[in-house]
Amino acid sequence: MSPAQEKIEAGQAYALSGLPLPEIEQFVAGLGLPKFRASQIHTWIYSKYAGSFDQMSNLGADLREKLKTVSQVPVLAIAHLQVSRDETRKYLFQLPDGKIVESVLMSFQDRPSLTACVSSQVGCAVGCTFCATGYLGFKRNLSSQEIVDQVMSIQRESGKRIANIVYMGQGEPLLNVEEVIKSIHTVIDSVGIGGRHITVSTSGIIPGIERLAQEQLPITLALSLHAPDTVTREQIVPITKKYPLPELMESMLNYSKATGRRVTIEYVLLAGVTDSPDQARALADMVAPLHCNINLIPFNPTANNSGEILYERPSREAQQRFKQVAQRSGKTVTIRLERGTDIDAACGQLHNKFGQAQAK
Repeated sequence: MSPAQEKIEAGQAYALSGLPLPEIEQFVAGLGLPKFRASQIHTWIYSKYAGSFDQMSNLGADLREKLKTVSQVPVLAIAHLQVSRDETRKYLFQLPDGKIVESVLMSFQDRPSLTACVSSQVGCAVGCTFCATGYLGFKRNLSSQEIVDQVMSIQRESGKRIANIVYMGQGEPLLNVEEVIKSIHTVIDSVGIGGRHITVSTSGIIPGIERLAQEQLPITLALSLHAPDTVTREQIVPITKKYPLPELMESMLNYSKATGRRVTIEYVLLAGVTDSPDQARALADMVAPLHCNINLIPFNPTANNSGEILYERPSREAQQRFKQVAQRSGKTVTIRLERGTDIDAACGQLHNKFGQAQAK
């Protein structure tokens, strides 16, 4: 019995958005409908952003009513939405089990394309000390369908087509690597976003990097490096104790060689912690053998569960000084353009605030 048939037998509505075409075909077959109905439904969901069966005008009224009794279109519901003055949209989506997860839609004045930042887990087990998501703790992995439906839910709500996806929301994607890989295939095949417009970020999960290399996806892998020495990185990215820096950098080299893809090095600038010229020189030396770009991220202040802000943002002068030194690596070095700073756009910020408000 297929997952769709199991839910139908149990009297549960089966959500279709976020599923690849073969799974929609299984659902349609379970209802005794001809195969072409799956293609019709798939087109309505992924090409026309339909959020209900009533919008699927080439399905007969009787068929639409039948579908409503056993299924629904979205798997996610919007629990909260914030819109920034720069038009960034921050979503809290409610999952079928009541848990919530964040996504962000970003637009930029210097480019026409839109970027969605999606989550791969509820909370996170990695516990980076500068990240608000780390303060949530780990709840569970998201399914491939729940990942993809974040994209479709954003498109349905905004009415805008997403051109780029970054797996940089809540969670560590490579601790949920199989569902992430499955979701990437669905994004490419059903949503219609090319692999070169997809970025997966990791804090350095070596087995996940190796698994991703095996899949040979035409995507960009981004490493959240954040410090060029073991002592500092262990303090701010505790997973370093499990996956040491030398082995991690070797795995990134192997990934780049195996896939032929340039990787991205993400580096958060924390005042007095990771932003010194010496650290910039060490970073330049570390990544010199790697086919990569460097993306510097000025810290967006976030409070921990006790309300403390552990780090400070470096001055613009310190940011530019670090960039200039890091460019000695010969790599392209950029400072990330921030979006949505007025609406809790850092990962976990809105989730934390929303959860606290619900608890009162």
